[in-house]
Amino acid sequence: MTEAGKRRGEASREAILAAAESVFAEHGFDGARVDVIAHASGYDKKLIFRYFGDKLGLYTEVLKRADQESNTLLARIFAPLLAEEPLILQAQQFKSFLTSMLYALFDYLLEHPRFVRIMTWEMAEGWQIYTQIASQFPHEDLDQFERLFHKARSAGLLRSDYLPAIQLSTITQLCLTYLSSLPLYKTLLPGEDLSSRAGLERAREYIVAFVVAGMMADPTESRPEKGMESR
Repeated sequence: MTEAGKRRGEASREAILAAAESVFAEHGFDGARVDVIAHASGYDKKLIFRYFGDKLGLYTEVLKRADQESNTLLARIFAPLLAEEPLILQAQQFKSFLTSMLYALFDYLLEHPRFVRIMTWEMAEGWQIYTQIASQFPHEDLDQFERLFHKARSAGLLRSDYLPAIQLSTITQLCLTYLSSLPLYKTLLPGEDLSSRAGLERAREYIVAFVVAGMMADPTESRPEKGMESR
């Protein structure tokens, strides 16, 4: 294939993924129709099947694109802490890492409302579709977080030794839940400034402070015996 042909192929593929993301966000996986995606993208349905196989394959590629973007974002945050080995963590250093990670997650989700809606559909439907394709997603970001988690725990910087994967997921879900619930908050609190830039920054600051304070150990408290914090 010529370079011009490759560029056309990439452009058509990106157009289909963008249209699919919009339709999946609006209707969820079960409600989305491939012919609607084809019409929205401007490409024939046969081309969609040729590129992605079926609707599940297309859905997988939509989520893989978001996953790759978020992993690239997090990798830049992890990099300074992983640059030197062996790594000796300091409290302020780890606090800055957690703060930066939360800022990045919140801002990414804020800038990708369609992805937020797709994840909201997944939660509402018990993650039935995502569990079918979860094995296709890389776990480098989770592996990095677990390494840092264990180092931070060994250094006495974290309150809990609960599963790192769930802690990272909980951080992400907190940001996602706030943003997906904004329409509800604005209805319940019509006099509050919630969706402006200043209002969103205020919410982000609150979530960051809430999570960091909850995760990091208080140096004035005595550290519990190993295993006691889980009781």
